Amino acid sequence: MDGESKLHRMLKTRRDPREVQDWIFSLTPLGVAFVFFFFLIMPMDIPDKRLVMVLGVAAGFAGLQSYWIFRGWRKNHASTVLLGVMGLGLVMGLVWLYLSLV
Repeated sequence: MDGESKLHRMLKTRRDPREVQDWIFSLTPLGVAFVFFFFLIMPMDIPDKRLVMVLGVAAGFAGLQSYWIFRGWRKNHASTVLLGVMGLGLVMGLVWLYLSLV
């Protein structure tokens, strides 16, 4: 019964228009972290450095999307949850594509 009421609330609750702006600004710390990750890993002599970089970026973006899925679930925003799941799918698809091409 509780699951039905949660689904009903998620479909009925309107999302704040500032939610998209908050999502875009949440990319800023991820970008800063990637810049530091990039500059710290470049001078290292690591085999398959590109693979490590791709997986690092994918892990950071997947973590961000997971946060937004949780945030949408808490605030009963079905569209935020759906966009987070789509973002996770996109990350997994791009990593799979990269791994199949390399």
